[in-house]
Amino acid sequence: MNKVLLATRNRKKLVELQRILDGALGAHRIALLGLDDVEDYPELPETGLTFGENALIKAREGCRRTGLPTVADDSGLAVDALNGMPGVLSARWAGRHGNDLTNLQLVLDQIADLADEHRGAAFVCTVALVLPGGKEHLVDGRQTGRLLRAPRGEGGFGYDPIFLGTGRPGPTPS
Repeated sequence: MNKVLLATRNRKKLVELQRILDGALGAHRIALLGLDDVEDYPELPETGLTFGENALIKAREGCRRTGLPTVADDSGLAVDALNGMPGVLSARWAGRHGNDLTNLQLVLDQIADLADEHRGAAFVCTVALVLPGGKEHLVDGRQTGRLLRAPRGEGGFGYDPIFLGTGRPGPTPS
């Protein structure tokens, strides 16, 4: 079985991507490893100014440390009324990395007075694949939608509980 490193400690991402790959690849199985599966792997700070820069930082380091093809992403919420923020700062919008509930509540507080028609937003994601030997690939995606007034639903994480997608991808700005 081929192995690929997914440069994250987020178990929910690993489970989600493994489910997608299993459905897409059928009998051609790929075993996903996460950063917790790699010994002595300190997490790198996301110092890039774009989703692509951050994804490449993580994928390059993973490939360098393990010799495995490495996939990394950087993603976040871009709120129209906040000029695209929190953007690359989504995971630490409230000041501390990974506090989903606090980040979500801060965004809701910041747009609390906006009418529904002004609550446009998008989930933006860039995925990087770095292969042993140096080849690199970047793919950008964007799902447009709007923000709800309160969290709902059982699934998802991060800003998912307040985002209602349009059901079709939006243009990816260059």
